[in-house]
Amino acid sequence: MKIASYNVNGIRAAINKGFIQWLEATNPDVICLQEIKALEEQLDLNLFTEIGYEYNYWFSAQKKGYSGVALLCKKEPNHIEFGTGIESMDFEGRNIRVDYDNVSVMSMYLPSGTNNARLEHKFEYMDMIHDYLTKLQIKLPNLVVCGDYNICHEPIDIHNPKMKGVSGYLPEEREWLGNFINSGFIDSFRFLHPEKQEFSWWSYRANARANNK
Repeated sequence: MKIASYNVNGIRAAINKGFIQWLEATNPDVICLQEIKALEEQLDLNLFTEIGYEYNYWFSAQKKGYSGVALLCKKEPNHIEFGTGIESMDFEGRNIRVDYDNVSVMSMYLPSGTNNARLEHKFEYMDMIHDYLTKLQIKLPNLVVCGDYNICHEPIDIHNPKMKGVSGYLPEEREWLGNFINSGFIDSFRFLHPEKQEFSWWSYRANARANNK
């Protein structure tokens, strides 16, 4: 099974920028989306079904135009789990999961710590989701947790490791991610490429993507 993950930063905007063409060319069996910023009824679902994603599932935030996750699947899953049952997480539409015979796939969108209040919420979420996934993994040992973690783990994962004191690279966040991985999960990219520096997010500022920063 080929699984992809993509923070689209607004699925409607992404569609206007060629997302459907990219998806058709990439051709995963399951794609996990984060930050969809839309309700299902605001989308033309034929765009997905026409290229083979007949089974698509959307879990939006209660606040319109904010957060939200989705899963687009070629094969019908045995089960779909919308959210975690934890109100403070589900209010913002941050978790959705599909279960197949031999694998379960979750799309997860961790909060960012843009200010003190959001950083506190992020740490609360991190504690709760770790506990939730630790228990879930007992029931579903072949669990793939894709998504936007909003954390750089090691110096190799960030262009400037001296950027300390910034949410996303705080010692407490990095320690949490290390503990999360060590509790029975595998960083699949780092497992396959232990010494390769590759980025998955770039700021809009200072031509960061063109400069790969």
